[in-house]
Amino acid sequence: MRLSSYFGIFFILVSLSPSFSQSLSSDQVEIGIVLQPFTARTGVDEISIAPELLFREVASLLKELQIEPADKISIDLTDNEKEQYGVWHRLGLADGHLGKAVSDLAGKNKFVLGLLGNCNSSIGMLSGLQHAGNGSNLQTVGMIWIDAHGDFNTPETSLSGWLGGMPVAIASGQCLHRIREKAGLNPAIATGNIVMMGLRDVDPLEQVLIDESDLTTVSAHDLINKSTVFQSALEQLSNRVDVIYLHIDLDILDATEIPGSFFEVEGGPLATQLIEPIKMIVNNPKVRAMGIASFPTAERGREKSLESTMLLIKAGIEGLREQSNNY
Repeated sequence: MRLSSYFGIFFILVSLSPSFSQSLSSDQVEIGIVLQPFTARTGVDEISIAPELLFREVASLLKELQIEPADKISIDLTDNEKEQYGVWHRLGLADGHLGKAVSDLAGKNKFVLGLLGNCNSSIGMLSGLQHAGNGSNLQTVGMIWIDAHGDFNTPETSLSGWLGGMPVAIASGQCLHRIREKAGLNPAIATGNIVMMGLRDVDPLEQVLIDESDLTTVSAHDLINKSTVFQSALEQLSNRVDVIYLHIDLDILDATEIPGSFFEVEGGPLATQLIEPIKMIVNNPKVRAMGIASFPTAERGREKSLESTMLLIKAGIEGLREQSNNY
């Protein structure tokens, strides 16, 4: 495994609110930042610049919050792996490296912030949490999936055939097992331990798969309003699993909030409407990693996209700092 730009692996939050310091046994929270640029897109887009763009803004945010500057782990392939054929295969290899990095960080009780090229990296994030337990014991992993899309397609149900519409199905063992196994996610996570929030653009046969599964769905309305449905889904998931991964695809936001998104979907929430729900989710101590995926790389509209994205990241950090023992 080769990790480029490996200068540290974590930073320490030193400017903590009174409520945070009272709720935890330690007055320090350690966070590791991982950048996973591999997308499984063919051609020049196989390696996304989005994680690096976001890291610059995260560094500025930390300075604003008077938090010690963060170093980073950037995921890369070995020279031999780069020569292997198939963008899907190379994604599996890269997610394997991601999983090892996340496992190392989480195993040392670091909260992991993943800056991800797209949703395919969720498989590596899950793998890392699964293997972050003591010794050879695997952790039971749950996932909260905040996205306009279910990404629960298989090659048989997909309208586009794009791998980016399949990672939840892959992670839960519905298809393309080789990618999941290369990423180190074995066994697959149970669909009953997945909560999807805010879906509004689902393929017809994908919806059939969702309806036939035992995963939980929470509407955008319930998410925004932190309804009893939202709170119950979070509580029940927390009771079922050892650790939770929060995944946020930026296309959950309305198209006006994230200009140039690869898959814009109108009618979504504003970034400001997701601040409190995200804080509440990360406030749960079983949430040990958060991934931000699919930041649009086009220069046009970037300022607005960065503004929206950083509101969500800041909400996650604030939720972590205010984390309580209510669960």
